[in-house]
Amino acid sequence: MKVKKLWEKNYKLRKEVEEFTIGDDYILDQKLIKYDCLASIAHVKMLGKIGILKNWEVKKIVNELSKIIKLDEKGEFIISKEHEDCHTAIENYLTEKLGNLGKKIHVGRSRNDQILTALRLYYKDELENCKVLIQEFILSIKNFVKKYGKIKIPGYTHSRKAMPSSIKLWGSSFIESMEDNLKEINLAIDLINQSPLGTGAGYGIPIIKIDRIYTKKLLNFKKIQNNPIYVQNSRGKFESNILHVLTQIMLDINKIATDLITFSISELGYFSLPKNICTGSSMMPQKVNPDVLELLRAKYHVLISYEFQVKSLIGNLLSGYNRDVQLTKKPIMDGIEITKESLKIATLIMKNLKVNEENCKKGLSQEIYATEKVYKLVLKEGIPFRDAYKIVSEDMKM
Repeated sequence: MKVKKLWEKNYKLRKEVEEFTIGDDYILDQKLIKYDCLASIAHVKMLGKIGILKNWEVKKIVNELSKIIKLDEKGEFIISKEHEDCHTAIENYLTEKLGNLGKKIHVGRSRNDQILTALRLYYKDELENCKVLIQEFILSIKNFVKKYGKIKIPGYTHSRKAMPSSIKLWGSSFIESMEDNLKEINLAIDLINQSPLGTGAGYGIPIIKIDRIYTKKLLNFKKIQNNPIYVQNSRGKFESNILHVLTQIMLDINKIATDLITFSISELGYFSLPKNICTGSSMMPQKVNPDVLELLRAKYHVLISYEFQVKSLIGNLLSGYNRDVQLTKKPIMDGIEITKESLKIATLIMKNLKVNEENCKKGLSQEIYATEKVYKLVLKEGIPFRDAYKIVSEDMKM
């Protein structure tokens, strides 16, 4: 069956232009099929409620949309390049199955508010998935601390030994930070939890009095995003906010990875990584490399680049919809996947990480007790801090 584009008119688009404008949207939209169908089901039910569609028409369309969701779950609903996006693939399927009835689904909306609705439903689900993965990561650190927490290790400032620390102090710092990340995710969810459906191409729907409150409830949005121009202007703005939150998660993973790379080198050996999560060298037989940690460390920088990319793409655009925002889809989707994958790998590492208590004791050399000696002089002998500081530094020939 010939694919009919939703915008198709009485002229043929040049093939080169068609391929350039489609880009990889048809591939990315595979993740949005379920969400676009859910939004379409809500929209169709609303059209029935306000009398645009008859009850039997609503039932037929909803039934076919539900079938698409099931096909998608089995990997059997594929968007072709000719479709351009999930919206066209879904509407073409409905038209093929239902004839003219399938063509009625688009009244009262535009692809502009349609894609925003699908994306926000997708974002909400994926951010909830991130929350679960963060909680699992926190649990893995708690278990690590429970097992090794009492062991003392050197604490560092300026990459030099500073004061005594412990596994508990080190691990708990990341637990607290990840708990803050959960708060930031909840703020991001609260921001995007606004229904854009019913704002059309950015200037509302003429003549027809659609029921946006009804679709908001059906789709479980917290509120309606009222201003239709802001709806379009918020695309990219909301995505950059999500990416910023994800970079905070990845910053913690970056720092953990850096710590573990450093603390597991043979010269220190505070931590040891099991061989089955390390790789080897093609030339040097003795090498067991922490490639997984290096990649975790690097992926933070990839996320930062995505955040900057989105923020740059949406700058200098006239209010309303601009096709530039199509290019925000890939960085946000890739950013979400990288974050989820990194959290899973980081959790796996923490579950298998070992502590070498003997090496930790060796690392507790005398200089890291210098500050403690200063405070003993202050507390026991009443010596002013600056004088005690000088005494200890001279004793240690610092």
